[in-house]
Amino acid sequence: MVPAELRRKHGIEAGTKVKFLEDQFGRIVLQPITEKYVDSVMGCLADDPDLLGKWENEHPQEGQHEP
Repeated sequence: MVPAELRRKHGIEAGTKVKFLEDQFGRIVLQPITEKYVDSVMGCLADDPDLLGKWENEHPQEGQHEP
């Protein structure tokens, strides 16, 4: 259970989704997926409109299936 003080501070309400991450020390970190979080990451990739093309160039073998 997340303590009430942290829930209030980070806008965590019943039903809020969380993302589980591991930091460089092996600790588990919970990132609440709130409107504030989504707003903060929204547009961070907008400068590179062809992300799929870039990914395909960097990973040419992935996604291909053998006949």
